[in-house]
Amino acid sequence: MIKNVAVIGAGTMGNGIAHVFAQFGYNVSLIDLSQDSLDKGLKTIEKNLDRMVSKEKISEQDKKDTLGRLSTYTETSKGVDGVDLVVEAATENVDLKLKIFKQLDEITPDNVILATNTSSISITKIAAVTNRPDKVIGMHFMNPVPVMKLVEIIRGYSTSDDVTKMIMDTSKSLNKVPVEVNDYPGFVANRILMPMINEAIISLHEGVAGVEEIDTVMKLGMAHPMGPLQLADFIGLDVCLAILEVLQEGLGNQKYAPCPLLVNMVTAGKMGVKSGEGFYDWSHGTKDLVVAENFKK
Repeated sequence: MIKNVAVIGAGTMGNGIAHVFAQFGYNVSLIDLSQDSLDKGLKTIEKNLDRMVSKEKISEQDKKDTLGRLSTYTETSKGVDGVDLVVEAATENVDLKLKIFKQLDEITPDNVILATNTSSISITKIAAVTNRPDKVIGMHFMNPVPVMKLVEIIRGYSTSDDVTKMIMDTSKSLNKVPVEVNDYPGFVANRILMPMINEAIISLHEGVAGVEEIDTVMKLGMAHPMGPLQLADFIGLDVCLAILEVLQEGLGNQKYAPCPLLVNMVTAGKMGVKSGEGFYDWSHGTKDLVVAENFKK
């Protein structure tokens, strides 16, 4: 039975995952190399809890209890001491993830389940650097984690039935809807989503229509709550590029090749919301959608 959880990485996904586990009664160790990142992560969790209190989804006592179940660590070995499950939510970089899992395998007891929040990287490849491939699994949460119901549960080649069932049940205990998928590039969510986003960028690149027009067609015509270019900004253009590269390499098909415009934007540091500019300008601090200067007609 899982009671104590460690989350590696205090960024957008990591602090969201830590928030949800703590909210639903788990003791959580939030781990990051940077104390500043941990402080920002905790601040984000508190802000999101305050929003839930104001909407009367939780009580003030629930907020206090949730925060009381959270501890922060800059040393991984201390943070994982006594945990039953580790969820890695570091940057979407294969070398970094392999390094983390190799370390986790060395410093945690054999019974500890090692999960990754990767959105595209092979679970089997990650598991191969450990001595417990049967206990390595994917838990792909959706952003924003406290709000989105879906968790993609990805079985690696060697992931055991018992571990899969335990992680499915654990996800349900977080009031999430887990969906089991197999370990192929992009899994289900990003194998379908990223080519759509890429095609939207190609349409913009080729002058088929502008940023607002493309997003409006998909929102009003296809009932998407957010247009693909706005969603790309929200996900992070660097993350979109990384996932497309994994798809292209893993499936060996040119249809997954990232649009040159996306490559150029990431190279120029235009990452979307997190950098203040992508297809839209996010520097004004309001909820208004303002097309970035480069894409204004």
